[in-house]
Amino acid sequence: MCGAVAAASSQRAAPAFTHRDEESWINSPPLAIDALRGQVLLLDFWTFDCWSCYRSFAWLTSLQEKYRGQGFRVIGIHTPEFAHERRADRVRDKIRRWGLDHPVMIDNDFSYWNAVGAASWPSFYLVGKKGLIRAGYMGETRIGDDKARQMEKMIDMLLSE
Repeated sequence: MCGAVAAASSQRAAPAFTHRDEESWINSPPLAIDALRGQVLLLDFWTFDCWSCYRSFAWLTSLQEKYRGQGFRVIGIHTPEFAHERRADRVRDKIRRWGLDHPVMIDNDFSYWNAVGAASWPSFYLVGKKGLIRAGYMGETRIGDDKARQMEKMIDMLLSE
């Protein structure tokens, strides 16, 4: 599905991050969703053997540059599809290889995936400044494509609220 999967009429609070131990976070100490209120978040559900996820990384990096200093953050949620993707050292290697510098939570037990209601890789959820999930999108996203433009329009709106 290319469009929004969570309509404004079904807004709900973003659930608390389900992993709080240091080993479950890469590029950041453990984060708390409540401490991020006042910022616009893009939650990126991905797994390291997913080529559609990899092809979306350039777009995510471009968002970080575009919205730097404006109260916007990308937070990756690595939820493995296959057993070999559960190893934190392999996740760290892929993050280094792809040059990702945003926080990534390792969600090996699918607890955050289930709490948010993610259904595919990659999935992107936009959380507004008040901590509500405002929209969700599924599938590969590339710089300048229709889905990227749609999400960036939504990010602009959320940042202006």
